[in-house]
Amino acid sequence: MATTAITYLGGPTALLEYAGLRILTDPTFDPPQEYAEPGATTLVKTEGPALARADVEPVDLVLLSHHGHKDNLDWEGLALLGEAPLTMSTRQAADELPGDGVLGFDAWDAREVGDVTVTVVPALHGPPGTEPRVGPVVGFVLEAADAPTVYVSGDNASLGLVEQIASRFPDVEIALLFAGAARVPDVDGALTLTSADAAEAARILDPRLVVGLHTEDWEHFSESRADLEAAFVGTGLLVDAPRGRRVEL
Repeated sequence: MATTAITYLGGPTALLEYAGLRILTDPTFDPPQEYAEPGATTLVKTEGPALARADVEPVDLVLLSHHGHKDNLDWEGLALLGEAPLTMSTRQAADELPGDGVLGFDAWDAREVGDVTVTVVPALHGPPGTEPRVGPVVGFVLEAADAPTVYVSGDNASLGLVEQIASRFPDVEIALLFAGAARVPDVDGALTLTSADAAEAARILDPRLVVGLHTEDWEHFSESRADLEAAFVGTGLLVDAPRGRRVEL
């Protein structure tokens, strides 16, 4: 049985070694900077990744929850997509990103990648009603023989959708939860899970382990890694995954 391991790189980005594949979540490899776009909130990145893009490649599969926000896909991340053989994401991402390596899916679609079945699962990037403002977003479930089932939440803020996912995949063993309670001025509510919601998502999914992502490196994350750790005190679920260090799961 191949070892499952994770290397946390910063923000929402992690390298997951799973069933013989090197799988990258939402690639963000730029140095600290501001991203100003007309009609959108200026996003500020405060720290670069633990490893450079060149130190992470080659990658077999990128799981891109969405492409419209620089804290999930920045310029260096976009360059990586051009070199990765396959990126799974939203249909909008497939339509709007260059090249033919980005494939778009609807919720509950599945694709075989090597020995892994990747199912695209629903996500909601903020409170109900914010979809026209923030755009579509998806999560993922990974399954393989002799490997733990893994849920990757993406920028999901809906516990109701977590319940739907848990009902379809009752054997999730490892949950990669994007938390940080991201907030922007023109949306009334968190765009990602709060720390308390992440703990509730873990209760719903009942995994063996939780890896917390999306809690550092951006000014619009309103809750920190320390907040997430506090929400999981006493559970024994939250993985200690220091930046840039490979951790077996």
